[in-house]
Amino acid sequence: MTETLVQWFVTHLGGKAAKELIIFIISMIPILELRGGILAAGPAFLNIPTWRAIPICLVGNLIPIPFILLLIRPIFAWLRKTRLFRPLVEKLEKKAMSKSDRISRYEFWGLVLFVGIPLPGTGAWTGALVASLLGIDWKKAFGAIVVGVCMASVIMYILSYVVIGGIFG
Repeated sequence: MTETLVQWFVTHLGGKAAKELIIFIISMIPILELRGGILAAGPAFLNIPTWRAIPICLVGNLIPIPFILLLIRPIFAWLRKTRLFRPLVEKLEKKAMSKSDRISRYEFWGLVLFVGIPLPGTGAWTGALVASLLGIDWKKAFGAIVVGVCMASVIMYILSYVVIGGIFG
C-alpha cells in the first residue's frame, strides 16, 4: 500500500512541485510518514541524494508530532461530545491502545522501537497518539519519537537506497 501511495504522489505532483517538496509532504502524511518519503526519494522514484533527502524527511515527519502530543486529548474530548465523531474517536483510541502494551511497559525504549521499526500501523503519528493517550510526558515522548524516527530513517535508507537502489541503479 505504501508503494502505491508513494507512486500516486510522485505521479500527480511530479513536474508540478519540486522533488524535495514532494518528499516533505509525503513525510508529513500519516501512514506514509518518513518511510514513504525516503522510499519516494530513493533511486526507484525521485532519485534525490541521500544527504538531501533524509533531513527533509526527518523534519517533515517530526513537524506534526508536538501538536499531536499536546493537542490530541483535548481535540478527542471535544469530538467525543458530538454524535457524528464519537465513533471515529473511539475507534482511533481503541486501535491506538491495542498497540500500547510494549510502550506502556517500557515507555521511552518501547516508544523508540514502536516508532523506529517500520511495520504497518507503527510510526511517529501512532506513537504520538499512544503516548498522549497513555499520559506519557510530552518531552519524554517527543525525545523517544525523534530517536525512533532517526532509527527508521537508517532502516529505510538501507531498504530504499541500498537494496532497491541496487536493483534500479
